[in-house]
Amino acid sequence: MSSFVGRRKFLVMLGGAAAAWPLALRAQQAAMPVIGFLSGRSPGESESVEAAFRQGLKESGYAEGQNVHIAFRWAEGRYDRLPALLASLVDIRVAVIAAAGGQAVPLAAKAATSTIPIVFVSGEDPVKLGLVASLNRPGGSATGVSMFLSEMEAKRLALLHELVPTGTITGVIVNPSSPSIDTQLREINSAARALGRQIQIVNATNERELDAAFVSLAQSKVGALLIASNAYFTSRRDQIVALAAQRAIPAIYDQREFPMAGGLVSYGTNLSDSYRLMGVYTGKVLKGEKPTDLPVQQSTKFELVINLKTAKALGLDIPATVLARADEVIE
Repeated sequence: MSSFVGRRKFLVMLGGAAAAWPLALRAQQAAMPVIGFLSGRSPGESESVEAAFRQGLKESGYAEGQNVHIAFRWAEGRYDRLPALLASLVDIRVAVIAAAGGQAVPLAAKAATSTIPIVFVSGEDPVKLGLVASLNRPGGSATGVSMFLSEMEAKRLALLHELVPTGTITGVIVNPSSPSIDTQLREINSAARALGRQIQIVNATNERELDAAFVSLAQSKVGALLIASNAYFTSRRDQIVALAAQRAIPAIYDQREFPMAGGLVSYGTNLSDSYRLMGVYTGKVLKGEKPTDLPVQQSTKFELVINLKTAKALGLDIPATVLARADEVIE
């Protein structure tokens, strides 16, 4: 009898311990800090930058699910969704917000909270945007990585001129809702005048307008195309590359993802490296460092990627001088 009672007590104790395991696990998870990862892009086309962000966290001693959680929020090119997405991150009391995927994202994050630290990736000068007081001393609750993508439009237009020197008109597609639009247009117009190129600028903010933009450019018989730097355009790269191929228009882009998807050529900063640096800084903030003491980093990895398959399909001979400068050639 005593043996039976002892066994029953043991089973009751074992059952109670087993029931407590999920509670203990939840308590352990609750003790982990939570990163709010907010992007203007879409999850399906952001795997490489997500991986780079996690690599940066790892370099700072953090691994998702082990000692930190990441709450992902995606605007999918709809910047009007940002306030609601940010409100959801504030509600769950994230320890830091990692903001990327377009300049509108860190700007919205800064407007939403003055107490939660923000680590950003910005394609334009964060001082001009008002994100920080200066690069060396951010002076507030935000810091991060600057890629200066908008200020490279002139270099991309000059490179396009090398590739297609005889084109009569160069098309340019921009997103007028971008906070960088004024800088981009200034750079593009100035470079076009210096090169003696006639340009046709077309606006696009959604899929339908992208389709219409290519129809308009084809009707104008543009000889080449510049896709201005914009997170929404990156998220729609497959559509844009397909439209350029359909119209047989040589196009230049800002990110390597475009030629990897079949686009002709890209020139810009290494996006994955910028996200890795954002991950490193996010880890530093989790360890207690303040954004105001972390100077804004400038991404210095630039890369020229050329897709020779696409060049051949377009009947375009890439000059040897340009090929020699390429960081990667897709054959």
